[in-house]
Amino acid sequence: MGTRHLLAAAALVLALAGCSGAVPPVVAPVVVNVGDIQGTTVEVPLGSTLVLNTGDLAVDSYSAEVADPSVAEFVAGRDDGSATFNPGFTPKKVGETEVTLSNENGGIQNVEFTLEVTQAP
Repeated sequence: MGTRHLLAAAALVLALAGCSGAVPPVVAPVVVNVGDIQGTTVEVPLGSTLVLNTGDLAVDSYSAEVADPSVAEFVAGRDDGSATFNPGFTPKKVGETEVTLSNENGGIQNVEFTLEVTQAP
């Protein structure tokens, strides 16, 4: 192999090595049943999401109040006719916040829990 080919190969290796360091780790979502989190603390690592399984209730019937929106953001559920997306939370920074879930269907008790965002593994 000539010097020019070796230099080109070395440059390619360095370029690829630089790219691999910039890719954040993939962290699986945390999935919980809404009926199981009343009064608990739910831990979710940065880079992941918290997905709420709503059971028999419509995914788009939930809303949430997040005490400290700098820690996590509520993402409403929806059904677009071709796919159903459960409601959940996207962590924004390490910390914890109180959350109150409400359901627009009358007679359903609010669900209150603590959301703790931890460092990604």
